[in-house]
Amino acid sequence: MTGAEIDFVEVFHALPGMVALLTPDMVFLDANEDYLSNSGRSREQLVGRYLFDVFPDRPGDPASTGMRNLAASLRRVVETGERDSMALQRYDVESLERPGVWEERYWSPVNVPVLDEDGTVVLVVHRVEEVTQLIRARGGLGQEERNPVLEAELYTRARELQELNERLRRAHAREREVAVALQDALLPSPNLVGTHQAAVRYRPATSSLNVCGDWYDLAALSGDRMAVAVGDVVGHGLSAACVMGQLRSALSAASRAAAGPARALEVLGLYARSVEGAESTTAVTAWIDWEAHTIRYSSAGHLPPALLRGDGQVEFLDEATDPPLGARPEHVDRPEAATDFAPGDTLVLYTDGLVERRHEDIDVSLERLATALTRHRGAGHEALADALLSDLLPPGGVTDDTALLVLPL
Repeated sequence: MTGAEIDFVEVFHALPGMVALLTPDMVFLDANEDYLSNSGRSREQLVGRYLFDVFPDRPGDPASTGMRNLAASLRRVVETGERDSMALQRYDVESLERPGVWEERYWSPVNVPVLDEDGTVVLVVHRVEEVTQLIRARGGLGQEERNPVLEAELYTRARELQELNERLRRAHAREREVAVALQDALLPSPNLVGTHQAAVRYRPATSSLNVCGDWYDLAALSGDRMAVAVGDVVGHGLSAACVMGQLRSALSAASRAAAGPARALEVLGLYARSVEGAESTTAVTAWIDWEAHTIRYSSAGHLPPALLRGDGQVEFLDEATDPPLGARPEHVDRPEAATDFAPGDTLVLYTDGLVERRHEDIDVSLERLATALTRHRGAGHEALADALLSDLLPPGGVTDDTALLVLPL
């Protein structure tokens, strides 16, 4: 059987174990046969209905927390775009045959996001293991009897796991706050480039696991010249923010002493070998000379800067691209290229969070950037920076952080 012949709807319905498909608003889209049989609900009683209208918490029972815990897990999945495995839950179910009579049930859920090409959660796969039989002990004549000791022990362990999950969630959130604050403190102000003003933006990822590896830099050089750069550290969190700070500072210093952008990146590459976590970092730097009206640039595996001409044409500066930092075991001179510019042109440097999307060719991503630049070519540099973020970043949040630098020439 070929992939084209597979009926994935039938495969879904035949999956072993309880699986339901939910919208980000927690409405049932479908459920497989095991979910229907174990939950005691028909597909018509589920599809199109709000999850917690179908399965509310048991009223009048303070120990019944399954709905609240499941709702919190699903919200985390939608907000972060990451899967969430829950601890064992007591989640009682009302009998359809005997309204008002509740069956004590225990479930072990896993919630998994399905993302679109922009990284937005469009679907949640809700998989559940029904473990009630493990909580009860079987006794005489085939009848089930409650085992209070075993049940109390398992319930206690479940609560402990829930508390541990919550502490881990708060720890991740706290790390994200600290990393973003450190990132903000380490990135320079655009007011440090003399008479030429740039617009800079940094947008952290909505996920705590992908934040704080990107940076931008601006350095005033001798004469009427300036060096600008952006870069992207492979890691995440506090460690990435620390590596970012070291590399940004090193490139800024090298730019003030080197003979050109390629030499500055060579110095940065040598320095990166001594910094743990700096391997495979990408960076691009451009030197602007307003007297000669030239841009000299060099790239270490980074996406090409975009030069927006006054007539709306967009040129990607991709003639001097080399592997990322630390990718070669031996030193090799990095390439350098140059292009002319005219007053009224605009130079845009950015990191991959602005343009790259899952399962999309990079040429498509760059064309979308070029279209946005042309559309907003009449805007000032601050307005252009805001327009690019508005046009290119998905409204549901990004899974990678984004640095953006817009320099009017």
